[in-house]
Amino acid sequence: MATDRWRRVLAAAAPSLPESRLKRRDFLAASALIALLAPAPALAARKKEKSSTTASAKPGSKPAGASTGRSRRETRTDNRSRARGRQSYRPVAEQPATAPAAAAISPATTNEHTYNAIALPDEPQPQWRTYDITSLLTLSNVKGRLRLWLPLAQYRDNPWQRALGHDWRGNFDSAGVYRDPVADLEVFYADWNSGSATPQLQLVSQVAKRDRSFDITRRGGAAERGEVLRRCLQSSDLMPTDGLVRRTAEVAVGRIKDPVAQGKAIYDWVVENTTYDPGPTGIGRGDVEAMLDSGRLSGGSADIALLFVALCRSIGIPARPVFGLRIDSSRLFSGLGATGNLRTGQHCRAEFYTPGYGWIPVDPGDVRKAIRDENLGYGDPKLVVLRKLLFGFWERNWLALNTAQDVQLQGASGGPLPFLVLPQIEAGGQRFDSNDSQRCSYSVTSRRIDG
Repeated sequence: MATDRWRRVLAAAAPSLPESRLKRRDFLAASALIALLAPAPALAARKKEKSSTTASAKPGSKPAGASTGRSRRETRTDNRSRARGRQSYRPVAEQPATAPAAAAISPATTNEHTYNAIALPDEPQPQWRTYDITSLLTLSNVKGRLRLWLPLAQYRDNPWQRALGHDWRGNFDSAGVYRDPVADLEVFYADWNSGSATPQLQLVSQVAKRDRSFDITRRGGAAERGEVLRRCLQSSDLMPTDGLVRRTAEVAVGRIKDPVAQGKAIYDWVVENTTYDPGPTGIGRGDVEAMLDSGRLSGGSADIALLFVALCRSIGIPARPVFGLRIDSSRLFSGLGATGNLRTGQHCRAEFYTPGYGWIPVDPGDVRKAIRDENLGYGDPKLVVLRKLLFGFWERNWLALNTAQDVQLQGASGGPLPFLVLPQIEAGGQRFDSNDSQRCSYSVTSRRIDG
């Protein structure tokens, strides 16, 4: 019975149209059908009274001999600065207008003879939600001078994410925040001198999030800076843009000339030709060249997203990966959200740029993850909807950290990293990350403040 209902809805939501036209009706229908998917429980209970949600979360009592620091939203941009002061504001959540469309698609109230998904009115702006993200890290079995680097949320505000501030404390000798404006990267660092007993750190970041959507009928997005677009056309150590990569992209797009339709064709090709296999690292290595050479297009979210980025760049479409962390449950599928300890919740999405529209979000990795987790067949109505939805939509349950590739950590003795999504530590000149359970105890939790 449920399958019949999905088929009736999809018949209205997905009319027979050429893929290159990308009609708004497909996007609206897919967006509206989120309500048909069972919501998962939130990671944390909401506050009962609105007045109690306006106070910032405070870490626990300061241990003896511990150092503390705060970085408010107006953190100075000079390197190795240690800005002090609490965040001075929190974004006001927008109150959405009444949404008759949401009620119209409810299975209990829909008249199947009059339902028309493509006639839905414009959806209201999604609400902001504010979160406290707490990272706890303890080091053991290490010798010599220690230095730690931990990626922070993107510091540039955008219509779907705002970084509100950071608080930290621990027994470090020095700590602070630095920015790499070229890589669009903000990093927390801490140092422990040789002989420090049980190095510890607690970092609390406050962020505001809301859903991000792309509308094919609305042009006029802000133009991106030329140097950013040039950077988003370059190859990297693990991601070439010539040879086999370019030939693969040309096969994927065929004779399509419109850049939005080209991006959609590449997205479809990646979804149809990859498999999700996170492996021991959880997010993957991002070695696009090795993946294509092997002929086995399998990997984690970073591998799949970087394959999409490489194919776009190879035919002249600016594109970039966006590395981040799942921080809340998903309204789509439970496997696309976060639960409990978020230490392994890293996830990579992607976006590509077209004139007139700006950056368009995509998430082919989560399509492939849902196929694996839910055992979805290609004709499954839920997969049809999800595949359409994740071209142009990012759910707000994920925190964007950075878009940096080939990252050179400030003050590090080792070489560059392909990307920075996990805490990195150097002890006596040797580097390891937070996945090293013998030397690093690491946990991340998320608490919803409002929304």
